[in-house]
Amino acid sequence: FFRFYCDYCDTYLTHDSPSVRKTHCSGRKHKENVKDYYQKWMEEQAQSLIDKTTAAFQQGKIPPTPFSAPPPAGAMIPPPPSI
Repeated sequence: FFRFYCDYCDTYLTHDSPSVRKTHCSGRKHKENVKDYYQKWMEEQAQSLIDKTTAAFQQGKIPPTPFSAPPPAGAMIPPPPSI
């Protein structure tokens, strides 16, 4: 017989029926595991983007922004645009 495997929970359900799957997927532990999985995935994506941006900046592919250094003495900083 076929048993359903939940990747998020790393476990097999003892019986595979729509009601068992629904009960499992609506459970607190399963929802926590899904949230943790996507949270970790988002953190990895963000870190990868940070690493690529840092590497590109260090290789001179990204010029410094005008805001990366403090303004020269006596320089006026324009106010933000009004809403």
